[in-house]
Amino acid sequence: MKAQVTLLREIGAARPYTDSRPLEIVEATLEDPGAGEVLVKMAAAGLCHSDLSVINGDRPRDTPVALGHEASGVIESVGPGVTRFAPGDHVVMVFIASCGHCVPCAEGRPALCEPGARAGAAGTLLTGERRISVDGAKVHHHVGVSAFSTYAVMSENSCVKIDKDIPLDRAALLGCAVLTGVGAVLNSGHLKMGESCAVVGLGGVGLAALLGAVAAGAETIVAVDLAKDKRAFAKELGATHVIDPRDEDAVVRVKEWTGGGVDLAVELAGAVPALQFAYDITRRGGTTVTAGLPNPAARLELSAVSLTAEERTIKGSYVGSCVPVRDIPRFARMMQQGKLPIERLMTHRIGLDEMNEGFERLAAGQAIRQVVIF
Repeated sequence: MKAQVTLLREIGAARPYTDSRPLEIVEATLEDPGAGEVLVKMAAAGLCHSDLSVINGDRPRDTPVALGHEASGVIESVGPGVTRFAPGDHVVMVFIASCGHCVPCAEGRPALCEPGARAGAAGTLLTGERRISVDGAKVHHHVGVSAFSTYAVMSENSCVKIDKDIPLDRAALLGCAVLTGVGAVLNSGHLKMGESCAVVGLGGVGLAALLGAVAAGAETIVAVDLAKDKRAFAKELGATHVIDPRDEDAVVRVKEWTGGGVDLAVELAGAVPALQFAYDITRRGGTTVTAGLPNPAARLELSAVSLTAEERTIKGSYVGSCVPVRDIPRFARMMQQGKLPIERLMTHRIGLDEMNEGFERLAAGQAIRQVVIF
């Protein structure tokens, strides 16, 4: 069948993207879903820094690639052997298609699925196939999803079924911003009621993490970002304190607010200075979680003795250490109950033809979550 897809032919285009226009909306041919695969009609898709990092070259991928990974949609048809989904089901996409059989999957850590990671890096579906063609040439999938498209073929393991009463525009954010941000706080950081938490980096994922800290009942929530408007918005969402990390006394002030440092600091800026700041404001015996994705060449230097003498923990969090089939429905229920008002993170609704403008806004820090409505 034919579909409109957002194609990136080369990475590293110059900004502003409104001039260089690295993204093209082209007509593609989609093969029918194979065994264990589904065809999804897209409903909504969020613009995320993980997509931007492919465009700007921080996270290189083979090109040409059809971008997009945070999305919701409706099952159009299913391939042979698919029993978990039927046409008409509402689904949220997950950017790691877990196989269910490798060691991490068997341990209940599907975000670390080994075949899923290999397929994502190779630009294929979990089966190793590529189902998108443009002008007769195969196109790479983006982490098995390629959501900036009117339709997409993907592994059934890239989808999680949700209730049909959940608005699909909000549901799109469940697949990345909420999984990664809320999961980093609740699953990776194990934040407890009454503890203190800092969120460093207030993009869409960081503000989702802040909502997670509020939902967890944190007593003190420190929101950290370079942008004054994002800090102000964080206060509206429930932060008790905000700070610019460039302030000369920023670390001292956070320690004063929290009696020596926060119990949990979560870094979501994807930058080494942000991670260093998060570590510096974590208390003795506390935990620093990083879920940001900096350039692979970036390096972090720490005082090694602090890990021992202060019993510090620093840990990575990928996909919020989530089990998507468990956590997406759980977070969706929290959203429906008003405990995760993620609709407040949606600053722009755009069309597929506005992708370059949208990613320029994102790169300039002028948006939190922009959602493509199909």
